[in-house]
Amino acid sequence: MIYAGNKGLNRYTAGSFVHNCPFLICEVKIMKRKIFFAAVISAILLCGCSGGNTEAPQQGTAEQVTELAVASKDDMVTPESVGYEGMQALTAEGIKDGVYDINVDSSSSMFKITECKLTAANGEMTAKMTMSGSGYGALYMGTAEEAAAAPESEDISFIEENGVHIFEVPVEALDKEIACAAFSIKKQLWYDRTLVFRADSLPADAFKNTVTTETLGLSDGEYTAEVTLSGGSGKASVQSPTRLKIDGGKAYAEIVWSSNKYDYMIVDGEKYLPSSTQEFSVFEIPVSVFDRVMSVKADTTAMSQPYEIDYGLCFDSSSVKENTVQ
Repeated sequence: MIYAGNKGLNRYTAGSFVHNCPFLICEVKIMKRKIFFAAVISAILLCGCSGGNTEAPQQGTAEQVTELAVASKDDMVTPESVGYEGMQALTAEGIKDGVYDINVDSSSSMFKITECKLTAANGEMTAKMTMSGSGYGALYMGTAEEAAAAPESEDISFIEENGVHIFEVPVEALDKEIACAAFSIKKQLWYDRTLVFRADSLPADAFKNTVTTETLGLSDGEYTAEVTLSGGSGKASVQSPTRLKIDGGKAYAEIVWSSNKYDYMIVDGEKYLPSSTQEFSVFEIPVSVFDRVMSVKADTTAMSQPYEIDYGLCFDSSSVKENTVQ
């Protein structure tokens, strides 16, 4: 008889003995930390497993093997990309104390975070992540292998509200790939996940040492500035340097896309229409901050149906120059 709690049983060689010896008991148990395998052999001689020897039964023997309860690559969906090109880690020292809504990128569609609250206090950050369901029983800030090897006291447990699980985790830095292991209640295995807490989803007043037109001392007038684009598929680009206008102490940038297929942009929740779509889509949008990625959306009509794409724009304050071109 065989008791198996995991398909991994077939990697053990004891199966060949079962066919010849009905007294052999093989057991596989999946625990939170390890997959435990035990083979207990009793009355081997009695059942003829020793080549027909009919001597009296001898004391049985036992063997056991353990391996970490970690999901293999075959058990996991293809990881999704997280973060954006050129992102730089931002620690708690750069964030004002407070509680903020923040977006979190997850490397797995099976690990979906529907809401996240970031708390910055006393030089540390924590995040309260609301999951889409109740499939995970514990988290560990590290890899799945590290989670399985660590004592259970280091697990991060959940609280349940409205049928979903909520985890509060420490956040080492924003805009940095952070390893997070998740324990599946159904599979009884640890899964590797990667998270990025997006600094560009925080309001401008959440940051210390924010660079604005005021801190740069820019008076009303026309300027140029280098701008970099991140996000999307990587096929689109924007013209750089771009024209920068300061009007009433506020900055506005002329964004010239590499195609004319963008019919609107969304910046800070406001919708902006293009001033031209002849050769390129051209927009004038507000610039709330320099030297840090601004989250924007741009709607493209290049596909079979219109599609909003998340992008990031970063304006380099050190490149700002007066525009002498009339």
